[in-house]
Amino acid sequence: MNKPTIITTPNGDQMAVIPLTEYERLIEAAEDLADVRAYDEVMRRLASGEEELVPAELVNRILDGENTLRVWREYRGLTVKQLAERAGVSAPFVSQIETGQREGSVDTMRKLAEVLNISLDDLF
Repeated sequence: MNKPTIITTPNGDQMAVIPLTEYERLIEAAEDLADVRAYDEVMRRLASGEEELVPAELVNRILDGENTLRVWREYRGLTVKQLAERAGVSAPFVSQIETGQREGSVDTMRKLAEVLNISLDDLF
């Protein structure tokens, strides 16, 4: 690392002048540090159970247009009846949501999301 040139501005502030290559290296190191911190935060959240890894198969099913509620329910290993009972709604209603015959209210979808241990946003 080169020693910087220190200059003093007319208002008394001291500034360090460094070669552009050194500046670019420092910027890259700061970006790398931000990436490491983001990685560490994700790993912490995974270890604490705040986040989970979702298999590509699940994501691909949703991206391919399958009903999101059904995909998550099956991924969690629940039957329609089990999900409905735990959410306090009827099994036929859950089935109708999954087949697109009916739309669930925000309150209903929130209850279903809670049982599935996902955010409401994950269902839309």
